[in-house]
Amino acid sequence: MNLLFANDRPGEHAASWYAATAASDRRWPALKGRGRADVCIIGGGFTGLSAALHLAQRGMDVVLLEAHRMGFGASGRNGGQVGSGQRLEQDDLEAMVGRDTARKLWDFGQEAKALVRDLIAAHQMPVTFHPGIVHACWKDAEVAHARANAEKLAHDYGYDQITPLSRDDLAAIVPSPVYRGGDIDRGAGHLHPLNFAQGLALAAEAAGARLHEGSVVHAIRHPAAGATARTVVQTDHGAIEADHVILAANGYLGGLEGKVAARVMPINNFIIATEPLGERARDVLRENVAVADTKFVVNYWRLSEDGRLLFGGGESYGYRFPDIVRTVRKPMLQVYPDLADLRIDYAWGGTLAITMNRMPCFVRPRPNLWSASGFSGHGVAMATLAGKIMAEAVAGQAERFDLMAGLPQPRFPGGALLRWPLLVAAMTWYAMRDRIGI
Repeated sequence: MNLLFANDRPGEHAASWYAATAASDRRWPALKGRGRADVCIIGGGFTGLSAALHLAQRGMDVVLLEAHRMGFGASGRNGGQVGSGQRLEQDDLEAMVGRDTARKLWDFGQEAKALVRDLIAAHQMPVTFHPGIVHACWKDAEVAHARANAEKLAHDYGYDQITPLSRDDLAAIVPSPVYRGGDIDRGAGHLHPLNFAQGLALAAEAAGARLHEGSVVHAIRHPAAGATARTVVQTDHGAIEADHVILAANGYLGGLEGKVAARVMPINNFIIATEPLGERARDVLRENVAVADTKFVVNYWRLSEDGRLLFGGGESYGYRFPDIVRTVRKPMLQVYPDLADLRIDYAWGGTLAITMNRMPCFVRPRPNLWSASGFSGHGVAMATLAGKIMAEAVAGQAERFDLMAGLPQPRFPGGALLRWPLLVAAMTWYAMRDRIGI
């Protein structure tokens, strides 16, 4: 079964609050016939659209192929949080790659946040960046770690936007009885992710990129070594000959490239949107910030522009989505027991991608084939920067791509064939630890 069609109607966005409040309903035609391009991009999410925009701005002829709609995948369905740094904390990165490279990775994360805000402003997107992400801790040891991390970032990296929160401090912002404390990062923030993805699409088109929806890629045919023919990207009703191909399909890549599939694993995550809360919004959040907690299967939430609680939680590892409302209501009521009477107006799921070490996977399987994926729940900013970095690499400036590609990126045990059952076993174990409080 193909994840592209397992849970969604062909050519339609998920029935999410984001789709219901999208600023644009622009559609692009499917690819028909044979064409040529300097670069063919597969995937119309943050990574692919950012790559298309930055390549087109460099004067390159770009074709982007999206199986469904622009922003169809995780880019248009996620929690909208624009976090700082990388998915791994800086002390873990320092242990993995050393202080100098860890510093470069931190700077990439800072640039990624700035890039999101700059693109919104430069292209006058109908998107508001709301500052502030709270990290809510379940255990006292996690509160102490959050404080130490804030001190480290201030001392070693000059980042002073994180304020530690005691239990009372946290409760003044997040009035839930379950958390022991945490921190708030005023340099991070949240936004409407589908509107941002659509804004990127419109900006890429305005810069000269040719975009196609409803164009499922079935095969990539590479010329024999030493041949002068171009790579051919094949869809149902057309094909593109290109000098370079960028893979930007993340969790929906399927079997198009085995070297990526062995290192990047698709998983499913879910969000519900309640009815508008009205005055009860203050029982959920007392500032317009986003929240993520320290569960292994992270709970994350924020208020929508029309006052709904958008609450994400729960994961699955098969093709079919479970009962989403039941899956997400359980952790929501654990955090906010008094919300049991609320009506759920929207419930949706999506497929993202993770890696073994939770760092993005940059791979160059062939000299003209580039890939970035596996953002592990930290992709709004980093996926957008990844597209820019791949555009630089295609244009001959590959230093930043090579730095990311040089990070340790182990294969999943069992490779692409056995990764799924082994991952399910591991994830189930960690989720069980969450439930019993280990």
